[in-house]
Amino acid sequence: MATLTIRNLDDEVKDLLRLSAAKNGHSMEEEARVILRQALQGSPPSYGLGSRLQQRFSPSGGVELTLSQRGAASGQRDDKQ
Repeated sequence: MATLTIRNLDDEVKDLLRLSAAKNGHSMEEEARVILRQALQGSPPSYGLGSRLQQRFSPSGGVELTLSQRGAASGQRDDKQ
């Protein structure tokens, strides 16, 4: 395998790479490999749908969901007659 050194990389690009790697559970080196592979081969990312959704929508700030208790959905009754 080859080694690649990238000089004069903007600090902002490095920070974005670091954040992307952290979101996807990769090292910066692995994240750079994934990005290069995707860009040059058009292959899908090596991480799953959940990670891809999080990466896509996390800049929006996310939302907190309130989950109801089981059996509390409309139309269901807990009393037995």
